[in-house]
Amino acid sequence: MFTIKWLNSLTEIPASQWDALFAADSTFENYPFCRHAFLLALEQGSSVDAASGWHSQHITVWQGETLIAAMPGYLKQHSYGEYLFDWQIAEAHHQFKLPYYPKWITAIPFTPAFGPRLGVRPELFDTALSLICAALQQQIDNQRFYSAQWLYIGNALQKSLSQYGYFPRHDVQFLWHNKGYTSFDAFLNQLNSRKRKQIRQERANTAGYSLITLEGCQLTERHWHRIVRCYQATYLKRSGHHGYISAQSFFQLGQNLAAQLVVFAALSAGGEIQAMALCFKSNDTLYGRYWGALKAADKLHFELCYYQGIEYCIKHGLTYFDAGAQGEHKLKRGFEPVMRYGSTLMAANMLTEAINRFCQDECTVLEQYIDDAKQQLPFAKA
Repeated sequence: MFTIKWLNSLTEIPASQWDALFAADSTFENYPFCRHAFLLALEQGSSVDAASGWHSQHITVWQGETLIAAMPGYLKQHSYGEYLFDWQIAEAHHQFKLPYYPKWITAIPFTPAFGPRLGVRPELFDTALSLICAALQQQIDNQRFYSAQWLYIGNALQKSLSQYGYFPRHDVQFLWHNKGYTSFDAFLNQLNSRKRKQIRQERANTAGYSLITLEGCQLTERHWHRIVRCYQATYLKRSGHHGYISAQSFFQLGQNLAAQLVVFAALSAGGEIQAMALCFKSNDTLYGRYWGALKAADKLHFELCYYQGIEYCIKHGLTYFDAGAQGEHKLKRGFEPVMRYGSTLMAANMLTEAINRFCQDECTVLEQYIDDAKQQLPFAKA
């Protein structure tokens, strides 16, 4: 007998049970963002729940007393912090006076990182997916929410969801691939001469700062206060608020996920952090997530968010560097365009067919964009 249980908090389930399901996916070994500790830090630090507009509604599937599947999920009254955005779809509903919120999403809050969203015992994948899709459809039919969205999932899962009536969504990100480089210079030597020169000039412009790499276990309480201050200062200047991640969530991540954290930092003459890029890592990928600086520092941004990460991947044998959302400027630094996937199931209404066409057209446009973007890559012609 299988049953669905909705959880308002991850405190309702032991970390060992939750993490074991995601560890079963060998494609994403040690993926940090579905870890119980990561998601719980967001909850307990009030980065989600409270007044954030992200309300925890995780899905679990049980076979008797045995947990067989789990998904992080959130009820939302807005579309902020998702990155695979649906603002145009939401606005169309608003113009026709059709309800759009609340919606339910499975996503990593404020983290547009491709990865697993359904943790499941592999032999029960089809069963769990069918049960979850039926439960989500029932909630839409009952108007508890008006859509269910799966963000930054794999292409195979997107295809499976299409069998349950989901529309495909797409996005383009930029990914650096370690092609067996032995050093940063070995990477540069694969670029055309103009780009090599530009990158070397950008790196030279960081003179005056001491650049250091701090593994999570090396981060002290003083470091964390400076990291949070940099993060908040940058968001305050850019967006008028202190950022999505609370100080308490950062401190909890530092305590509970230290082994998967690395910080690239620029120090002043007095040894204080003036700018930083906070990253997470899995067995094969470095994820650049949070940047912050206490004053304008464009060249430090390139250095800490891109070049230090590339060097780290080469030194530690990581295959990929996912430096975050957006950014065509990544192309000239050797980050290649890749397609990312999502799926959306909506309550049927007068816009359903138009939205389906929009989603299909979105894919076509982005496929052409990727082809065009590849022509801008800086690698020397063979």
